[in-house]
Amino acid sequence: MLSLGLEPGARVGVWAPNCAEWVVAQFATAKAGLVLVNINPAYRLAELEFAVNRVGCEALIVAPRLKSSDYIAMIRELCPGVADSEPGQLRCERLPTLRWLIRLGDETSPGFLNFDQVAERADNAHREALESTSARLQFDDPINIQFTSGTTGQPKAATLTHHNIVNNAFFVGRQMALSERDRVCIPVPMYHCFGMVLGTLCCVAHGATMVFASESFVPGAVLATVAAERCTALHGVPTMFIAELDEPGFEEFDLSSLRTGIMAGAPCPVELMKRVMADMHLEQITIAYGMTETGPVSFQTHVDDSLERRVQTVGRVLPHIEIKIVDDEGRIVPRGTAGELKTRGYCVMPGYWTDPERTAQAIDSARWIASGDIASIDEDGYCRIVGRVKDMLIRGGENIYPREIEEFLYTHPKIDEVEVIGVPDPKYGEEVCAWIKLHEGEQATAEEIREYCKGRIAHFKIPRYIKFVDAFPMTVTGKVQKFVMREQMKEELEASGQT
Repeated sequence: MLSLGLEPGARVGVWAPNCAEWVVAQFATAKAGLVLVNINPAYRLAELEFAVNRVGCEALIVAPRLKSSDYIAMIRELCPGVADSEPGQLRCERLPTLRWLIRLGDETSPGFLNFDQVAERADNAHREALESTSARLQFDDPINIQFTSGTTGQPKAATLTHHNIVNNAFFVGRQMALSERDRVCIPVPMYHCFGMVLGTLCCVAHGATMVFASESFVPGAVLATVAAERCTALHGVPTMFIAELDEPGFEEFDLSSLRTGIMAGAPCPVELMKRVMADMHLEQITIAYGMTETGPVSFQTHVDDSLERRVQTVGRVLPHIEIKIVDDEGRIVPRGTAGELKTRGYCVMPGYWTDPERTAQAIDSARWIASGDIASIDEDGYCRIVGRVKDMLIRGGENIYPREIEEFLYTHPKIDEVEVIGVPDPKYGEEVCAWIKLHEGEQATAEEIREYCKGRIAHFKIPRYIKFVDAFPMTVTGKVQKFVMREQMKEELEASGQT
């Protein structure tokens, strides 16, 4: 990287799915004092253009293609002159800071260096330069930029330091009791903290082996890889574990080597956790909770925690991190009382890249960052996430947290997945709506579901509207987009004259 003339602090983008080169680039940029910029493989032209220009990338590492995406063709569309330029001499009107294009694979493309060629350029002078550069690096230097999902405007460029993610990886691995005897299957994406911090960096911090099943998530490939490589740990968001459990021929895969791992990124339903622990042999799987801006984990269960703790909470706060639960006026509430969760400590990012206004909105003068989640802490320090501040619905003056209803509905034998949202109602302000995905081969009616609820949960929590679906609108990281569901239901109800 230094042989390309990149100086410490320069931004290097990676626009590629999971692969060995991604890992090499992650550690190479860190050692050279460069800032790795994670670019989502699902991005298209406008999103790529925004990301590269937002942080001023000087180099971009590109996969040739993934599924239907031809990344080289997209680069050529953004920069028509790329084929006529020498590597390192790119002059692109729409990407003015970009000089180097580096492609993965054995094929060549005009205007691009191949990834392997970059390493071949280095000589002894560059190696000496690397030693002096590494000696000057500081733990608070930026190392990584991750774009948070742009559900409310343009994505924000969360900037993380060595201090943020190296420490977080160490403590997260300790919760899983990782050692050099472990082999961690990493099907979560590298462009996300889950893959590059809780995956690769966690493995390096504890000497564990990293195993990649496929470029992007394929449930069958994960199961086959775990069995073939005798993996002891497996990461994933809840929807990934559901897909693995539902994979045809699931019983044929020998998963007996599995012990631990992380389930995170979205609320983890109790019934799913029980299935994962029983059917996938993940008796010591941990739940982790956090956000990109906290590098990412602040709470995690431990391998020694009881089943009850691991299915009802997100564990206890990790060492050297502070948390507080506050009410609407910002005052700390008593233990056991729900309020907004805020975090402070080494894990909190310095800010959004060159965006002091958004940074000030997220992090207050005392360095507390708001999570947007409603949580409570019990007497033993275990945290229960009740819901999102924005997800909470108010029906006739009653505060209702969707997750509570979701957890109850998961106990219905026919229900595979469920998401609860609030929709507008002229009488009560909001009404409860449940989107339900049934187990394969099952059938149910809305009235059947309501009857199941009667007498078991408060009447005002029983869904008035029930929609049976085959899938939910998702982000590429596996998070359900409830705002999309709300908009769709609002339109459907208005069209049918029900609101």
